[in-house]
Amino acid sequence: MIEKYNTFIFDLDGTIYRGSEIIPGADKTINKLKQLGKRILFISNKTTGTIEEYFQFLKGWGLNIDKDEIINSTLVLKKYLTNNFPSKKFFAIGEEIFIKELIGSGMLFTDKSDEVDILIVTLDRTLNYEKLEIAAKALENGARFFAANIDDTCPVEGGEVLDAGSTISALEKRTHKKLELHFGKPSEFMMQEIKSKLKNNLKDTLLLGDRLETDILMGNILGVDTALVSTGVRLYLNGNLEIEPTYKLQSVYDILNGLYPREESNLRPKV
Repeated sequence: MIEKYNTFIFDLDGTIYRGSEIIPGADKTINKLKQLGKRILFISNKTTGTIEEYFQFLKGWGLNIDKDEIINSTLVLKKYLTNNFPSKKFFAIGEEIFIKELIGSGMLFTDKSDEVDILIVTLDRTLNYEKLEIAAKALENGARFFAANIDDTCPVEGGEVLDAGSTISALEKRTHKKLELHFGKPSEFMMQEIKSKLKNNLKDTLLLGDRLETDILMGNILGVDTALVSTGVRLYLNGNLEIEPTYKLQSVYDILNGLYPREESNLRPKV
């Protein structure tokens, strides 16, 4: 299997690590692929850290990677906002590091609902009723409605927590306003960033992730082979039976089948 592909695109949370722990064998997998000269790219919808922080975290687990091999939805969103809405006022349901990154790109933060030009939603573990009402009133006042990602949940050690998709649903029901754009997987914006990184060469590429509705769907749209791993979200199929991966794996370690044999390997080509 490993000889079949020249490029490997990995989701991060739930695929390479879960919470603060590396997925067993993920470090060996990445380092072996690098040793073999394979192209590697990491993509994430998680916005609770900077690219530098993700890089240092992965390096700390012994992964031989470069910082420019990491893309997250914050990066994609910042590029869009800088090009299309420079110096606009925004309110974000998101954590402090996310808000600081947007301010650093030239956006202006406000928590006054009548001043908000753009509402942006992402993972926020400090979410409260006050934030939801500021967001709802901003939408009712005509603010644009964007999201960094649309995942319903985020895998953490011991389970899952509510993510942006759940918050978006609440706001849509509260305001009857629909989300306009999102910038994580499987959005066109994220796919364009991936194509740019890979210089539009997606030949012999395998994309691996733990979510059918984001990772696998995006791979299918891109026209590349995909592998669904069971180390992330709790529901293996997520109720999306119409989205089919090329392979189903127990973890990314399975792609080294034959190099690092494991009895529990569950590599099953799609039929």
